[in-house]
Amino acid sequence: MRRFYDDEGMNFAVLISLGSAYANTTDVGETLATIERVPEGDREAWVKEWTATAHRLAKQADESRAGGHTVSARTKLLRASTYYDHASAMSPGTKDPSRFTSLWEHHRDCWDRAVDIFECPVEQVHIPYEDTTLEGYLFTPDGDTTAPRPTVILNNGSDGPVVSQWSLGGRAAIARGFNAITFDGPGQGAALHRQNLYFRADWEHVITPVVDWLLTRPEVDADRIALQGVSQGGYWAPRAAAFEHRLAALVADPGVMRVASSWEAHLPKELVQLIDDGNQGDFDALMGANPNQQQQAMLEWRMAPYGVTSYYDAYVAARAMTLDAATVEQIECPTLVLDPDHEQFWPGQSKQFFDTLTCEKQLARFVTEDGADWHCEPAAQSLRDEVVFDFLETVFAR
Repeated sequence: MRRFYDDEGMNFAVLISLGSAYANTTDVGETLATIERVPEGDREAWVKEWTATAHRLAKQADESRAGGHTVSARTKLLRASTYYDHASAMSPGTKDPSRFTSLWEHHRDCWDRAVDIFECPVEQVHIPYEDTTLEGYLFTPDGDTTAPRPTVILNNGSDGPVVSQWSLGGRAAIARGFNAITFDGPGQGAALHRQNLYFRADWEHVITPVVDWLLTRPEVDADRIALQGVSQGGYWAPRAAAFEHRLAALVADPGVMRVASSWEAHLPKELVQLIDDGNQGDFDALMGANPNQQQQAMLEWRMAPYGVTSYYDAYVAARAMTLDAATVEQIECPTLVLDPDHEQFWPGQSKQFFDTLTCEKQLARFVTEDGADWHCEPAAQSLRDEVVFDFLETVFAR
């Protein structure tokens, strides 16, 4: 597939933006026009231009709403929400890294304003979690609470925006008459930016409260609750399913056996050995001496959801997110594992996870010839939805 940037992060974001046009959360023309103004590798220009596009759309949404054009206001707000997230995600390593949070707030504000005028009923919810709550959104096909329906829990990845869970499952669920719920778990979205909650490896302690809450809802069929995990959720969702056995189905996109592999792939073997040896002092000193300030800023951004300041502690925390065979073998529900060509973060781990499963299982390959390669099939979201929801329809039907 034609590349737009040599920079992997920028190119990946463009593919996401193009693919999300399928769900009306981006526009192809706006995407191409915006990146035309962003030179190769220029993070400052990236933040500036995506912010400008988002600002323009947010202003136009206000004008549409004032003129009584509700549908146009909603679609503009959804696109602005996505574009603000594009800008937020690249802010670390720029002259003003605080924009990571301020632009995230703009993203969430546009999303919440769109939710108020959404195409299906959406309820902003607060799910009890330990001594606080997790912010989430429950989508229902028509607002009828008298008929229990299948429900899909949409578990985001390490840094995905809430709007992505509409394009990566929410929209498809509603089209098939299912409910869908997404939420910000520890280290994600509002839980990170507003509550200072951080990632945890034992994700069953996050999903079980979500299931508990769903079972209080009359529109939820208790026997037909599925869990989908995308990106790093491909670790969290299987980990949760190994202990939470009220799930009817599991989807992992991709399957992730060892989260730290994506971190350690960029380290010299000598630094990996320091982690193996428990040598925190030398590891932190060497990592802190990196002359590439942009790389350093991005690493610190990746560390933030772990709630640590030590490089060593971050790598150790990532290593804790590992699925062993004994855990995977506890998964009982039918499981679909997505395995795209050119998976850039956890190559080969989908097949490893699939081979370790002992429950009913399917492996779905996504190939370059269909434009469905790369992590989470960013440019082939329609094909992805068809595969995932054909599987879920089959499981729910029986």
